[in-house]
Amino acid sequence: MGYYVKVEKGVNIFVEDINTTSNKTILFVHGWPANHRMFEYQFNQLPAMGYRCIGIDIRGFGKSSKPWSGYFYDRLADDIRIIIDTLGLEDITLAGHSMGGAISIRYMARYSGYKVAKLALIGAAAPAFTRRQDFPYGKTVEEVDKLIEETYTDRPKMLSNFGDIFFARYLSKDFIDWFHDLGLAASGNATAKCLASLRDEDLRNDLRHINVPTAILHGKQDKVCPYDFAELMHRSIKGSILIPFEYSGHGLFYCEMEKFNEELAKFIG
Repeated sequence: MGYYVKVEKGVNIFVEDINTTSNKTILFVHGWPANHRMFEYQFNQLPAMGYRCIGIDIRGFGKSSKPWSGYFYDRLADDIRIIIDTLGLEDITLAGHSMGGAISIRYMARYSGYKVAKLALIGAAAPAFTRRQDFPYGKTVEEVDKLIEETYTDRPKMLSNFGDIFFARYLSKDFIDWFHDLGLAASGNATAKCLASLRDEDLRNDLRHINVPTAILHGKQDKVCPYDFAELMHRSIKGSILIPFEYSGHGLFYCEMEKFNEELAKFIG
């Protein structure tokens, strides 16, 4: 079932809501530059295992409104809060992939984990996506600036190049085309401004505010958010568990689909 939730004047967020009668709810927050459809292979299986799966398209992406502004982590976390309140959700598992993981971390810190019982960080873009003087991990600022420039000059080519490093398994041409189309469904403006947020935001202080059971699921072959990120988050989030995916890149939800679904379901219980 698909519908829209208004998060501010002129901005409506698309929500896909499957198996609404279940009281075991997972709210999925997708990563840059895709939309909720990236979790198709979870939404095919997890409802049959008794879970309610809610996927949102963050502003600027997929079927959601594409405003000019509002692509910083605080505002994106605010959107999640409004969705949770509007839908009357309780005791959910918040599951964020990549930038969606970063937004989920900010939500946990900004709202003290409001209505969240468990947190799943999937190839999360945290503690910080880019290197700093005291943080020698991730991409350089110059690498992200190049992606922003390519977004403004040849976004289809940029997305194609990004897709080439996303997965660590054989992909059919049809799947590659499908995944490419997910990125094209976003606005160019949102694509670039979210890159700027990935470049500039720092979540290291947010991690200590997470106080719910947390699973960190991360591909050992991730070329977007290196596995170092997972180990750093594991050390910073009290009581977290780290679940490595030996044969996965950034798209672990597809690279090792069966293991991913099983591990997520086992963590939620």
